[in-house]
Amino acid sequence: MRISLDTKAKVKIGKFSRGGSARGKEAIKASDHDMSPDAVLVPFGLLEQTRGSEPIDQPFLIFGHSRDTADFMADCLESWWDERHEFHADVTCLQIELDNGPEIASSRTQFMKRLVEFSDRNTIEIRLVYFPPYHSKYNPIERVWGILEQHWNGTLLNTVETVLRWAQTFTWRGNAPIVRELQKLYETGVKLTRSAFRPIAERLQRHHNLRKWSLKIKPQ
Repeated sequence: MRISLDTKAKVKIGKFSRGGSARGKEAIKASDHDMSPDAVLVPFGLLEQTRGSEPIDQPFLIFGHSRDTADFMADCLESWWDERHEFHADVTCLQIELDNGPEIASSRTQFMKRLVEFSDRNTIEIRLVYFPPYHSKYNPIERVWGILEQHWNGTLLNTVETVLRWAQTFTWRGNAPIVRELQKLYETGVKLTRSAFRPIAERLQRHHNLRKWSLKIKPQ
């Protein structure tokens, strides 16, 4: 099964202009600066692309209240699988397409640790396929983010509930997204020592020519 995942720029909650347009009897009044937002959301997106030769095109979005960290990304991946694995009970291998961002790079010790644990716990092989620098536009989830931006750009995202509601009402190739909220708090800078990471590194089967960009994790 092929999936694509990535985060989006943080969403600042408040009566801020987003540069869009909306129909109405009166013009919407908005602030042109967003210096003091009421809250900040971290959007995570995952797109189910194909299962074998079968197209799926199901977006899964999570809006966090903390930071974009390796643990946040791993928790979002696990939340998706916990909710959707019954629909994909026949899947034994996940191919994850993602950008080589600092929190999810193949050299990120905490993220690799979490993926190895995910693979073992769910008895599923993971294949990581990274896009090279400056090629994030080819990551399919980026196109989903683009549609969402067009969908809500004329709206004042002044409450968390408004963000979640508008995220639920756009469609991607005929499919409405699954939208969830995550309020867990995360710390930055979590990483393993060199000795602690050694057994994790031994589990990473890296491509002989593309060691940073392509690797496998097989469950024990």
